[in-house]
Amino acid sequence: MDPFTLIGADGTTLRGDRVVGKDRQLLFITGFLSKRWGNKSKALAEWCQERGWGFCCFDFRGWGDSGGVWGEYRLRQWLEDAESVTNLLADGPPMTIVGNSLGGWLAWLVAQEQPAVEELILIAPAFNMMDLRAAQISNERREQWQATGSMPWDDEPMHRDAPIPWHWVEDSRALWRRRFTMPRRVKTTILHGLQDTVIKPDGSWAFVQQVLSQDPEFPLELLLKTGDHRLSSPEHVETFRKLVVKE
Repeated sequence: MDPFTLIGADGTTLRGDRVVGKDRQLLFITGFLSKRWGNKSKALAEWCQERGWGFCCFDFRGWGDSGGVWGEYRLRQWLEDAESVTNLLADGPPMTIVGNSLGGWLAWLVAQEQPAVEELILIAPAFNMMDLRAAQISNERREQWQATGSMPWDDEPMHRDAPIPWHWVEDSRALWRRRFTMPRRVKTTILHGLQDTVIKPDGSWAFVQQVLSQDPEFPLELLLKTGDHRLSSPEHVETFRKLVVKE
């Protein structure tokens, strides 16, 4: 893997890893508060190496190895990061974006604007994640979130250390409105666990219905599997592998 850096509009460094390949390249976009090297990205990198394909993953600004401080960045700036990396790869072989959780939603948004993206594989995509979170909690807690300006997703230690700015809710709402535009046709497969309590599969089902109501011929497939949000069992990994390598 070759490390790379990009400079954001604010002068902050975005860091990632990339290997140039032939015939095909995969870009992995991580989930919320996840770093670029996890089980899924490591598996993808291995599958690409075996086939001589290109592979790329990165950390968003304010997280992982990239510059900046968590809380100073908006959700729309994370979308800008994903767009910047996609532009970096645009002159290479046909591109598939694999997006995990929040990265799945960002992958969809990027693909709608970037013609170099030919395929999407979305794992438990977190469509409109922050706005839905705001709707799910009590009125009192939501008002406190607005008043204080930030709130952890839940009581897990990692989440307590990275409270979510309220402007992520505002950005989530604004980005979600884009679904009302006619979608650009990109071959899309969504894989979602039926027992996912973090990002419920109902959201993926509703999204599919919305897209197909706009374009009944859109190349979109939804796979619902027994499993939780992580989809990390050997069976899930094998399903994931088959989606990626087409075997």
